[in-house]
Amino acid sequence: MLCAPGEPVDLRREPKNPHDANAVAVFSGRGVQMGYLSAERAPLIGRRMQEDEHVAVFQALIGSFGYVRIRFGGGAPTLPDPEAPTPTRSGPTSFDPDAFYPDPEGPEWGA
Repeated sequence: MLCAPGEPVDLRREPKNPHDANAVAVFSGRGVQMGYLSAERAPLIGRRMQEDEHVAVFQALIGSFGYVRIRFGGGAPTLPDPEAPTPTRSGPTSFDPDAFYPDPEGPEWGA
């Protein structure tokens, strides 16, 4: 309810977070904190944020989990169509909100 799909979000590293020095907070375009990136993905994404330009957008709220798309190296991330099957290396599958979907026009790690 804080964002519509495709709206920009702000990612902020929190190296002084007492629970996780790799924490990356997610803020809506209106400056309201929406949550954190998962502890599994935050270290890698936080390092990439230091190295590369990045753009992040809100993807979806599914159940109690929010999803964001991040694109490194310029340009805006594209959102997968939740109604269309998404091709993967192992063949087409249905939409999985926990899966990694690279941007079709970017490099594999561009999303």
